[in-house]
Amino acid sequence: MTPEPVLDLPLSRRGDVLPEECAWLREKRPVARVRTLTGDHAWLVSSHSLAQQVLEDTRFSLKGTAGPGVPRQYAPTVPPEVVNNMGDIRTPGLCTAVMKSLSPGADGLAGQLRLRANEFIDALLTEGPPADLRAGFADPFSAALHCQVIGVPFADWRRLMSGLDTAYMTSTHTFEGAGLNWYKDLGYMVERLDAPGLDPDSLLGRLAALREDPESAHLTDEMLAAVAVSLFGTGAVSTSAFLILAILALLQHPELIGHLREHPERMGRAVDELLRWNLSIGDGLPRLALEDVTVGDVLVQKGELVLVLVEGANFDPEVFTDPQRLDLGREHNPHLSFGAGRHSCPATGLGRLHAETALSVLVDRMPGLRLAVPAEQLVWRTGFVKRLPERLPVLW
Repeated sequence: MTPEPVLDLPLSRRGDVLPEECAWLREKRPVARVRTLTGDHAWLVSSHSLAQQVLEDTRFSLKGTAGPGVPRQYAPTVPPEVVNNMGDIRTPGLCTAVMKSLSPGADGLAGQLRLRANEFIDALLTEGPPADLRAGFADPFSAALHCQVIGVPFADWRRLMSGLDTAYMTSTHTFEGAGLNWYKDLGYMVERLDAPGLDPDSLLGRLAALREDPESAHLTDEMLAAVAVSLFGTGAVSTSAFLILAILALLQHPELIGHLREHPERMGRAVDELLRWNLSIGDGLPRLALEDVTVGDVLVQKGELVLVLVEGANFDPEVFTDPQRLDLGREHNPHLSFGAGRHSCPATGLGRLHAETALSVLVDRMPGLRLAVPAEQLVWRTGFVKRLPERLPVLW
């Protein structure tokens, strides 16, 4: 018989403390029966080896988690017809357009990002401390990256970012505002497809060009715009959340700020370790079993939901030496923060460029950066797909 759930999800909403259940799960129940926010049952996988197995096995589907009647982590906030449209987009031209747009080597991108980061730091230094580093740096810097990649004016960043608080809420039930929010952003992107002066090397520029491609003739403007909305939302939320928690980790280990300032060439490896350490993925990576699959000692049956506990895998002592230590020089670091297998994040290189640029500028120009409030006074957002502090007050 299928066992009853041993835990209710989510485990925690704080992003600065590893949930205490992680070690127990890895040691005692590496594949544990849990109850999700919607009351559905799922399998929670917490060891690195089993997490990697699930993420790389094609018998576990990400697309399937959006299907009708399947167990869910939380109620869907994207209208079902949009999910269906996204699932139907498989043309080679579209895939090429997306992957080219997500290249970190795009001409001038790195220099433009560094320029933007310095502009935001200039504004903070002018205003003086204390300041909210999330509102004044992490959010606008993440928006700047995605505005440039997608091809929308940076002047619209607040309008686009403000909708993400609703779009990426986690709830026990659907709510009216989620669908309205989606269609509002979809309409914006449809209009931008015909905007004068659209950069042909941006995502929207490439999507607009696909309308002349016979192989993509079945793609409507709404379907093309849905790609842009999805990439802006998932990208901006993920990069901002990671950056905020990476900065918080450095603020709680201030000696590392000096280390990175003195050794900027080590930033790449440091970002990898901060990715491992990061707890922004708050609810596990979902997959639906397409057939019966054995995971560890458990037979996961077709149609069951599996959740990969990334923080369990990334702190697994079987893989990471002294995992509770933030080691910016860690050499062996096969973390799963970008996923694994065919559903690895396609924007991995872009995410690294974003983080390395932001942190390099920050430690160079604000060497005395420190929290303005006790860490335990930070307010953590509830009901959101990411673990995220509402504000990150700092001094320098």
